[in-house]
Amino acid sequence: MAAQNTATTAAAAADPPGSPTGRQWLALSVLVLSQLAVWLDNTVLNVALKTLADPDEGLGASPNQLQWSISSYTLVFAVLLFTGGVLADRYGHRRLLLTGMLVFGAASVWAAYAGSADELIVARGVMGLGSALIMPATLALIAQVFDERHRATAIAIWSGSSGIAIATGPMLSGALLDHFWWGSVFLVNVPIVVLCAVGSFLYLPGVVTKVRKKFDPLGVLFSTAGLFAVVWGVIEGGHRGDWSGPAVLGSLAGGAVLVIVFVVIELRVSSPGFDVRLFRDVRFTGASVAIMLTFFGVNGSMYYTSFYLQGVHRQTPLECGLSIAPVALGVLLGAPLSARLVRRHGVRSVVTCAMLIATAGFFGYVFLDEHTGLGLFWVFLVLQGLGMGAAIAPTTEAIMSVLPPDRTGAGSAVNNSMRQIGGVLGVAVLGSVLAGVYRDEITPRLSDLPADSAAAAEESPEATRLLAQRLSLPRLADFADQGFVHAMHVAAVVGAAVALVGAAVIWWTFRRPTAPGQPAEQG
Repeated sequence: MAAQNTATTAAAAADPPGSPTGRQWLALSVLVLSQLAVWLDNTVLNVALKTLADPDEGLGASPNQLQWSISSYTLVFAVLLFTGGVLADRYGHRRLLLTGMLVFGAASVWAAYAGSADELIVARGVMGLGSALIMPATLALIAQVFDERHRATAIAIWSGSSGIAIATGPMLSGALLDHFWWGSVFLVNVPIVVLCAVGSFLYLPGVVTKVRKKFDPLGVLFSTAGLFAVVWGVIEGGHRGDWSGPAVLGSLAGGAVLVIVFVVIELRVSSPGFDVRLFRDVRFTGASVAIMLTFFGVNGSMYYTSFYLQGVHRQTPLECGLSIAPVALGVLLGAPLSARLVRRHGVRSVVTCAMLIATAGFFGYVFLDEHTGLGLFWVFLVLQGLGMGAAIAPTTEAIMSVLPPDRTGAGSAVNNSMRQIGGVLGVAVLGSVLAGVYRDEITPRLSDLPADSAAAAEESPEATRLLAQRLSLPRLADFADQGFVHAMHVAAVVGAAVALVGAAVIWWTFRRPTAPGQPAEQG
């Protein structure tokens, strides 16, 4: 097999300039499908959140357990991407891709049959481990399969595949939840894992780099502990409605200290798992931060979109999935379009405009209420997708363009780590804002209820509606809808403000002419 891959690589090098070969397209298909499994898992869960919160049809998960069911996956994914990139560079990208797919598939089965919300959280964390091995390998293998002539196009297609997951994930989840139990949304990963495993052996290069990098156990330990402490503090602060308590403040402060220690360690070790020195390149930093802030807004808004559609508008899971699908139209339009626009107008202009479009999409939620039709909602979804799609491909290409060939795995880990860190912080921060504002809105409406009933009802809109149904208080259900919509408006403003900061970061960091050896930049 190694000889076959070497021969294939040599043949590809001898080919005259032209379009990519059929084998290259098949290799890209395997890599896109591998990434699709990772993104699909996040999107299918968004529609299932309300079902998981139901004590009869789901697991009776509390709001902070729902946040952790998402955050455990993205947190482990984010912090172990550093290690995944190093392992991919050390042992071979295809080998790590296959290992990650097997771990991801096995954990998906575990999650499907989890007996409690806590068990689901743990299983989701193991799925994050599998994804951390998959993602660095996919982007690094694109750099191996495609040369400079076609790499930007391949990355744009790879980036745009997230739009397919955004479209198909909610619809698939909704269809499954309408006919099967909640665990079925995780079993869809199994056939994808099988297809990717077969395709990897057939079409992906199996060359292992000769560079043997050292492991970075301290970096992994401090980055994991630091990010976990920060996210735990954010989620618990929102859940408790008290940010001044010693547990919350201690977790946030301790997490920040651990992250700083992590940076110091990475600056001192000879072979860091996450090379913070890369951030000395202003464009690398700007592109990475822009990606992080984009996913902050996207993941955060998708978290409350499901509750808005299924809770406030009483949609079924399938109707919810179909209602979310238009966001993919924007992603699928924005990703390939951005590659052409960047060649004409430059990264600075294109990505700044993309981030401003995304900002408008996030802010648009303030115009939605319990009576708003879907037409206006779809407009804002398309704007979010268009901005996201047009921002990700150019920023990803900017990140990869400053990396030497033997650091593509680690560089891919940086790229995907920033995505996941942004995503987990988006769910944590905006989810906590949502929970805190809702509690403040609904608590005065519960003053006439017994203390134990009021305490249970203020946990979430779902808990309030459940109590309203049991006590035959339809007016209380209306209060739940109104309180949630107001909380969503506040969260939307925060998400839009973060995206606006991302636009400013890109505009500032890409303001200077291109240095020699960097990609051509205009505008």
